[in-house]
Amino acid sequence: MAETDRLRATSASAGVAHGPAYLAELPGVAPSSQRQIAPGYQALMDAIETSIRELEGLAGKSDAESRDIIDFQIEVLRDPTIVETTEARMNAGENSIFAWVGTLDDYIGELETADEEQVQARAVDILDIKNRVLCALAGTPVADFPAGSIFVGRDMEPSRFLAHDWSAGGGIALFNGSAAGHVALLARAKSIPMVVGAGRFAVSEGDPIRVDADAGAVVIHAGDAARVSHRTILTPAGQCPCDNGEICTADDIRVLLSININDAAELDAVDPATAAGIGLMRSEFAVSSVADAANEEKQLAVYHRVLKWAADRPVTIRMLDIGGDKPLTGLDDPPAAADLRGVRLLLTRPEIARVQARALLRAAVYGNLRVMLPMVTFPSEVDEMRRLFHEEAARLTSRGISHLVPPIGMMVEVPIAALMLDTFETADFFSFGTNDLTQYLTASARDRAGSQMYLHPAAPAVLRFLKGAMRLATQVGKPVSICGSIASDPQRLPGLLAIGLRHFSVAPEQLRAIRSAIVGLRADGTKAVGD
Repeated sequence: MAETDRLRATSASAGVAHGPAYLAELPGVAPSSQRQIAPGYQALMDAIETSIRELEGLAGKSDAESRDIIDFQIEVLRDPTIVETTEARMNAGENSIFAWVGTLDDYIGELETADEEQVQARAVDILDIKNRVLCALAGTPVADFPAGSIFVGRDMEPSRFLAHDWSAGGGIALFNGSAAGHVALLARAKSIPMVVGAGRFAVSEGDPIRVDADAGAVVIHAGDAARVSHRTILTPAGQCPCDNGEICTADDIRVLLSININDAAELDAVDPATAAGIGLMRSEFAVSSVADAANEEKQLAVYHRVLKWAADRPVTIRMLDIGGDKPLTGLDDPPAAADLRGVRLLLTRPEIARVQARALLRAAVYGNLRVMLPMVTFPSEVDEMRRLFHEEAARLTSRGISHLVPPIGMMVEVPIAALMLDTFETADFFSFGTNDLTQYLTASARDRAGSQMYLHPAAPAVLRFLKGAMRLATQVGKPVSICGSIASDPQRLPGLLAIGLRHFSVAPEQLRAIRSAIVGLRADGTKAVGD
């Protein structure tokens, strides 16, 4: 098979290995059947004890050198200073799980910025136990990867190496990593070819790859999937394209059609060529407990999967819209007030926002990511969240972790924000969330059975309200889309087109109906001649 790319790297363990790439930027987590997370100090202590028992079981099957590494991790888990620091953070008002994450993250940061390489290499050992405890809290065991694979990622955790069966071969190619780290030591002991410092490189899951640790190189081959490009339909000059979610009205005006999703698994049933991207991913459905919200690596895995599906198409991920009638399982003293929700709650509980921000910053290197803030009321909220993102980006830079700062926009669903949209100059884009907007305009409650009775009669008023907001959005020159249920209703399309909307994000099952409706309408919302 022809070689397509040869990358220089540093040999950490001699030898040559061939196999399919396993993309493991983060520890894989198996689905959990245990969704309820008991908050508090005791639950954390139980998770630490569970992690210690798991590591002791792993040590029992390991050689003396490997046991020394595991003993170090157990020693850290039993370190009273770690527990005391975590308790102090809890006493200061932090949630128990975020107190654990914050304590370990500070430890990791100290190690990563140390002068000696051997000390820096210990950071991944601490990351390993941090995530193991989070998995124990969530009831989700760390998953293994296929035998014979080439493990590709930023770094690799010692316990993950030790738990894997290397008898079928395989190798390790790390973007960063260290030849002085524990995994490199283990790889040399087991004669597993390993290279580090290859830099971030593009490879698809399952692509043939070769680790040539003797020559200090990673060789990437083009698998069948890598040779398939997105289908593009060429159209004669003057005609509007009709592919990849770009469709045209009857008078040849381009309209974008994206999809809304709650879960990455929904994408398995959607052909990427039918959509212009993902206009709304409701991240709170993928982050359903406080243990998930504290797990940066798990969130990164979800976002990576979504961006991989979209390839270069835009993906808009809404930050956690939690609070009010959308509680986060396991959050200590969850806010009961209906108005403490979305971006307000995230700014009130910045420990939640910072973990998600880091996951999103890291995910941005994988595709065309945009971040949307929920329930924004004032421009200052956008500014505060943007500042938080830049602070977390600086932390990632200091740790040498690849990331990008994505565009940050807002969902327009609070009436006061819609009325003052021209003042939101620091938001990169707007998306009308008509579900909550309709609720607030009709003074109804979405969580009550009778709330649906207001939707149909309220539609003309909502449309008039949107028309005024669109005028303001045009004044500041921001991209605008609509992602609420009104966007998925073919009956509402004429009015939405007439006020200037040209980007609709709808439920996947509504793609065909909305596409058919749009091509039969002019851009002003009137029906084409002959219809």
